[in-house]
Parts: sequence; C-alpha cells; structure tokens
Amino acid sequence: MTKPKMQELAEFGQSIWLDYIDRPLLESGKLATMIKNGLRGLTSNPSIFNSAIGLSTDYDRKIRALKESGKTTFEIYDALTIKDIQDATDHFKSTYESTHGLDGYVSLEINPQIADQTDEQIQEGLRLFAAVNRPNVMIKVPSTKAGISVIEELITQGVNVNATLIFSVGQYEQVANAYYAGLTRRAAKVSDLSNVRSVASVFVSRIDTSIDKLIDELLAKETETSKKTHLQSLKGKAAVANSRMTFEKWKEILASDTVKALEGKRANVQRVLWGSTGTKNPQYSDIKYVTELIAAPTVNTIPEKTLNAFLDHGQIQDAFTEDAQDSIDIIQALRSFNIDIDRICSELLDNGVASFDQAFKELLASIEKKALALSSVK
Repeated sequence: MTKPKMQELAEFGQSIWLDYIDRPLLESGKLATMIKNGLRGLTSNPSIFNSAIGLSTDYDRKIRALKESGKTTFEIYDALTIKDIQDATDHFKSTYESTHGLDGYVSLEINPQIADQTDEQIQEGLRLFAAVNRPNVMIKVPSTKAGISVIEELITQGVNVNATLIFSVGQYEQVANAYYAGLTRRAAKVSDLSNVRSVASVFVSRIDTSIDKLIDELLAKETETSKKTHLQSLKGKAAVANSRMTFEKWKEILASDTVKALEGKRANVQRVLWGSTGTKNPQYSDIKYVTELIAAPTVNTIPEKTLNAFLDHGQIQDAFTEDAQDSIDIIQALRSFNIDIDRICSELLDNGVASFDQAFKELLASIEKKALALSSVK
C-alpha cells in the first residue's frame, strides 16, 4: 500500500501543518482524517479566524449564548478562539505523543493590537498558554522589535512559541538568538529543557510578490537587452533564495557554542517553518513554495488549497541538494539593480503586522454586530 504523501514527507524530515481552522474542520471528521494521513500540526492567525468566525454562521449560536451571559466582544472572541485551539490540540494529542513532542502543535496568536508592547504581550502570552492549558499549544508572537524580547521571556517561562512574521535573514537570527537565550536562562532554573518547543515562521511568497513588482517596473524602463534578460531571469527567485539563506543561517546557529552548551539539558532545536506558502502569482506552479522548500528538518504550514494541490501532483525530493551559492548570487544580482531585499523585508513586516491588526479589528466588529443581532432575536 502506498503511504500517504504527508507521511512520506514526515519520514523525509519535513512536517506538514495546515494553515487553517474552523468549526466544520474540527467537527466533521475532516481534521481527524488529515491527521491519519500524516498532517502534523495546525496554525491560525487573525485573518484565518476572521474568515472562520466573521464570514460564516458556524459560531452564531455560541456568540449569542456568550453575549446573553454578559460577555464583552473581546471575551466572546477569546472564548471562541480558545475553544477552537483546545479542540484542535486534543485532535493532535496522539501526534504530539507519538513524535515525543516534535509535532502535534496548534498555534494561537497574541492580540495583534499590542504587537509593539513588550510587557503586555508577555502577560497575554502567559494568559493564553494557561487558558488553553494543553502541552501542544504554541503561542504565536510577531517577530517585531518588541516581540524579540517577548519570545525570550516566554521561552524562559516554559511557553512554547511560534515566532511569526519573519522575513529577513537578520530578523530570523534575532529570533533564534532570543529562543536560545530564553533556554539558557531557563537552564539556570531547571535541569530538563525538553518540554519547551519553538518554530521560527519565515514568510515566503510575499517576498516574490513585492520584488516581482519592482522587477516589472524596471523592465518597463530598461532598454538594454542583456539587462532586461537578466532582470526577467530573477522573477520568482527571491523568496526561495531568501529562505535558503535563512536555512544556512539556521545551520550556522545550530553549530554555535550557545546551542551546544544546551544539549546536555535536552534542549530542543528550534525548527524553521515556511509560512505564506500559497502561490499568489498564477504564472507560477501552484505548489512552487512547497516543492522548492522541501528540506529536513523543517515545517511547512500550508493553506488547504495548496496542500490539496501538492497531494494531487507534488513530488517529494530534497530541494536543497546543491550549495547555497545560487541563492547568494540571486540576492546579490537583485542588489545590483538597487533592489534591497532587507528593506523590502522590513516593509513586509510592517505590512504584515498592520494586516493582522486590521483583520483582528474586522473580526471584533463582526462579532459585535452578530452578537447584537442574535441577542435581539427572540
């Protein structure tokens, strides 16, 4: 019997997590079937919950009951999302146990409205971790300037962290250093670090979207044929090149004295997670950011549409067999055309935080509108 493709990938060394959650997924048996076929985790974010709760009637009965019990709009949101995360973590309990804590995680994001507030995020992260009360929950922390300190402190206190919205290699390095600094501080208090896990979520496709647009603008003005050909050859290359260079930085950090010093206390390696891996440009393969990022040991959190496409026609083959020089050359070539990937990554981080903040506001507004309408119906 042929093994399910997600199981094959897991045996290769890459875990597939689903980038989606809603009540039908949890209640219909669909998630259980996906787990049986090798799905190893699940991630959520404010945009996902906005679609799940705000754009459906699946949560209406619970919204009405919570409103009539006197809950505020935020408290309704909190109760709905925590319940979804608890149910999802329970689905993944066997995965968590069979992989000895490597996989089986479900991620819940801290309120994006406090993304620039360190102390508030720490307290909210601790509150959410305690409220979900499952060993296989990860608290999502945006990797902003304020978030780096939050990541370190939550790890120090034994909270599993999904460090999200990473774009640049430099930003990833800060996140990794925060994780291992947190473990080092925790090691001064406990002898066994094995119950703390983290992933570093590197966003992928948005980089190509931004850089391809800049390349098109340059192509429209360029008259020299050789330069136009060179520019054209760089389209759709930046995101994976940036990811590969991030993976090389991961290997460098893994070999550092700081990480090696923690091995005796059973510290877990922070894996790189590829996020935003749905293809946005219809001219590219619908599974581009899956097949081109197959590497061990990593995680890829994939939208359902992209996952189904990969299960249908994807092939499992190590994407990082060659050295990273081609990726370095791509980034350097872009810089030769005055396309600075670090500046673009910084802008994408700001935009990502703003996007999740907007989705969160829309979700709260939708819940408030639903709550008022539903509670007035007799």
